[in-house]
Amino acid sequence: MMKNTISERVADFLKSYPPFNALEPKQLEKLSAEAVIVHKENNQIIFTEKEAPHEHFYVVNKGAVALTKKGSTQILDICDEGDVFGLRPLLAHENYKLEAKAHEETILYAIPIQYFKPFAMENDRVGNFLIESFASNTRNPYSIKHRGKLYGSAIPVEKTENKILDLQPIKYSTDLITCTEGTKIKTLANTMSKSNVSCILVITDGLPKGIITDKDLRKKVATGLFPITGTAKTIMTSPVITYPKELTLAQAQMAMMKSNISHLVLTEDGTTEAPAVGLLSKHDVMVALGNNPAVLLRAIKRATDTKALRSIRHGIMNLLQGYLDQNIPIGLVSKIISELNDASTKRVMELSLGKMESEPPAKFTWLTMGSQGRGEQLLNTDQDNAIIFEDASENNLETTRNYFLELAGHITKELNTIGFEYCPAEMMASNPSWCHSLSEWKDVTAHWIHNPGPEEILLSSIFFDFNVTYGDKTLADELSHSIFENAQKYPQFLTHLASGALQNPSPSGFFRDFLVEQDGEHKDFFDLKLRALMPIIDAARVLILSHSIKSINNTAERYEKLAELEPNNQELFLACSYASKALLKFRTKQGMLHNDSGRYIELERLNKEEKIKLKRTFKTIKEIQSLIEVRFQVRNLLR
Repeated sequence: MMKNTISERVADFLKSYPPFNALEPKQLEKLSAEAVIVHKENNQIIFTEKEAPHEHFYVVNKGAVALTKKGSTQILDICDEGDVFGLRPLLAHENYKLEAKAHEETILYAIPIQYFKPFAMENDRVGNFLIESFASNTRNPYSIKHRGKLYGSAIPVEKTENKILDLQPIKYSTDLITCTEGTKIKTLANTMSKSNVSCILVITDGLPKGIITDKDLRKKVATGLFPITGTAKTIMTSPVITYPKELTLAQAQMAMMKSNISHLVLTEDGTTEAPAVGLLSKHDVMVALGNNPAVLLRAIKRATDTKALRSIRHGIMNLLQGYLDQNIPIGLVSKIISELNDASTKRVMELSLGKMESEPPAKFTWLTMGSQGRGEQLLNTDQDNAIIFEDASENNLETTRNYFLELAGHITKELNTIGFEYCPAEMMASNPSWCHSLSEWKDVTAHWIHNPGPEEILLSSIFFDFNVTYGDKTLADELSHSIFENAQKYPQFLTHLASGALQNPSPSGFFRDFLVEQDGEHKDFFDLKLRALMPIIDAARVLILSHSIKSINNTAERYEKLAELEPNNQELFLACSYASKALLKFRTKQGMLHNDSGRYIELERLNKEEKIKLKRTFKTIKEIQSLIEVRFQVRNLLR
């Protein structure tokens, strides 16, 4: 009788969570009767890395389980109520790849694989859930070709996205840079440099006669084998290897490997007896092969206008989607996408400087702020930026400022063109309030610190996450030193900053329900940024400032540093690091799914798993806010 009572409670719990919610009632009843209840104390190991799989997999009933690499303190995932773990190794006949450890006092249901496996094989809904979970690296997780490979087989799931790219015609450059056999080497080198190309075609009577590449200039001219006063004919490679313009990607790759060359000349009929219509480089082939960070970075640096950069931005978004599909750790994804975002901004600045009538009148630094400054801008959200320029004499100050305001106007406009929206509050370098000399910025930030009203705290919160994207870093370093010096002189500022960090309302109300917006455009939506991301970001900022730690802007990295500095709070800070990454990933996935900023979430469109994973961060947010309130004596400020 006791066993039946327990099994009924197990069944009542399991039926709310996938994949058990897909079982027939009799299947669930049978499985629940065989479940074993396991109690684990905090930090107690459930299974360890490389251990042979158990006869059971596990479902968290109460508490939480941390998944890590053995010996590492970095938490890769946390499982809580209703989460399943330890199942895949049993189905694939492989050892555990992670260590599972109770993250707090935990009650588990151990489900025997021998009873679950037949249900998974005969129940399509359960099978579909497992395929979706395990085959996340495919665009079509419900593909028939995967069925049968998940059960009792160590064969890895194949990707279904096998686009036959190599049979597609390849895009090539039709903007040919040419010279004649008699052109001086110095002249053609200058032409290549000015046009930002890696080769030049030598033409005789309208036909391709030879080709000169950067490599030729390095090996033949820079080494002194040929004088720079010589002609193109002396260093060109001839005859030219030509192919028809309908060349496929596979043919291009084969041709380059076969002849050990980096450029192909394309003509109408594929012979040297027809005029050249295009040129294909190894770089073009790499781009055609797919989105790759190194390829995209090179393309950004070579972009000659913002139209080209906008196209590359689409490639960056495709790369981001690929990383999300492959479940690449979000910390690594953030670093890669941030590098590409910074490179895009830098290229926009170089192009904008080229539009100015004169060189900058003083050294300057372009700062990115907000999410881009923290290295957390994965989606194309608003721009937040500022300029610091070198101190100028009183007579030249306004002239200098006007130059940089004009430059910033070009830059913010072009950033908008490539996909970064204008800041609605105009917190951009094109606004005179965000374009100052170093001395002026020192005065402005000192004013914020010594007069910390609501507006000053808001401005500080945005500005103090700045990162140098372009220009003289020493100006930013000087400003950082001034900010920390003033913060130490006026410690009450941190209390006000902490108070600001507690302004955002809790992400959940009674009974752990989500608190949604009550009115306005986003009524009944959950504001992920305001209610979950900002509290954890703001707390990291005030804590890292209180330790006077410079140059760590990323929220997860700030918490990891704090865990080093305060061993007694290590567990909480590492949980905050995990939560910040989990929330960032969640927002990015939602933004990619709905083609927006991912800020406002329609709860009805989330499945049970997504809601649980989102809610698991709420406890951490509450704990870090409690620590902030006590440490900085925020209640005393409010009295």
